Amino acid sequence: MDKKFNWSLLLGAAFLMATSAIGPGFLTQTSVFTSQFAANFGFVILASIILDIGAQMNIWRIIAVSEKRAQDIANMVFPGLGYFLALLTVIGGLAFNIGNIAGAGLGFNVLFGMDVKTGAIVSALIAIGIFLSKEAGKAMDRFTQILGFLMIGLTLYVAIKSAPPVGEVVIRTFAPVVEEKDRAAFFMAIVTLVGGTVGGYITFAGGHRLLDAGIKGPDALPQVTRSSVSGILITAIMRTVLFLAAFGVVAAGLALDPKNPPASVFKLAAGDIGFKLFGVVMWAAAITSVVGSAYTSVSFIRTFSEKLEKNHKWIIIGFILMSTVVFVLIGRPVKTLILVGALNGLILPIALGIMLIAAYKSNIVGNYKHPLWLTIFGTLVVGVMSYLGGVTLFKEIPKLFM
Repeated sequence: MDKKFNWSLLLGAAFLMATSAIGPGFLTQTSVFTSQFAANFGFVILASIILDIGAQMNIWRIIAVSEKRAQDIANMVFPGLGYFLALLTVIGGLAFNIGNIAGAGLGFNVLFGMDVKTGAIVSALIAIGIFLSKEAGKAMDRFTQILGFLMIGLTLYVAIKSAPPVGEVVIRTFAPVVEEKDRAAFFMAIVTLVGGTVGGYITFAGGHRLLDAGIKGPDALPQVTRSSVSGILITAIMRTVLFLAAFGVVAAGLALDPKNPPASVFKLAAGDIGFKLFGVVMWAAAITSVVGSAYTSVSFIRTFSEKLEKNHKWIIIGFILMSTVVFVLIGRPVKTLILVGALNGLILPIALGIMLIAAYKSNIVGNYKHPLWLTIFGTLVVGVMSYLGGVTLFKEIPKLFM
């Protein structure tokens, strides 16, 4: 495999993971939490990046070395565990995808005045077109890369226009000031960000993509590590830029619209042009997440039978159609986007815990020796996310429904 093609695949996997994470929920969560915690949200982003890297490096390496998808690894750790993991992941992926479809419809509504549901249907057809192409993998890689760069560039423009007090952000990123009564909510923000970045299906998106592209085995580990960290850094750049844009608005004393927090960030920072840019960013974020969610969720069930493997492309298309039908019939509120991110954060310690056990089973990884520091790093992530997830589950999630 030549180096140019190899690098293209690695970047494609990184962007698939990153753009899967950067969806409507990502935009909503970042805006809502910035208005809630102001400059202190910088610490939440920093903590989530560290936890994200710990999760990604472990999971992608173990998938590459075992040359198996996550559900098959889980079934080898304990019979039936892979089916349970697949069920959790597919349900989470479907829930996220309904929000992604809604976001794509909203993007078209802002850009062209098109009815949101009509925009959602048109967007779904575009996503389906990618999977109908002969080179679906390459088309998906290129699509996510182009729109990923576009999102970051446009949001950076809005961040510059909003002129946030960067000095305060730097200080609070390393020394946050959070009152006792707000700490549980602060923990929930970390869980939600980690869940929205590497929770549920997202953490496996790039790893499964590299496997499909033939980048696997111990010799591929340096490339796999580079790709996994690149995916997190791309997501972190977008999160930071959006946070700065939102904080500039909040620091100026302006209030975000609770019905559509990210749209108000763009409009308050850059006027009507900003609002149109929001339409582009929302559509790009949503449509790339539709593609990533459908591809990865189906990758969790396709190995369970030859029929599923043979027809996986059509199952992906069915997954997109199902998400669209549910949105058109039911809709999707802002609170649910935050809830799904938090719940996906609860799936992460289960999935990562399974992978860490698998790393020490020779029938799964052969003669591979998993680095001790990665095991410690991964175990810390499992512990921290289990604790924060418990606090979120019992203290904060119920508040969303009060």
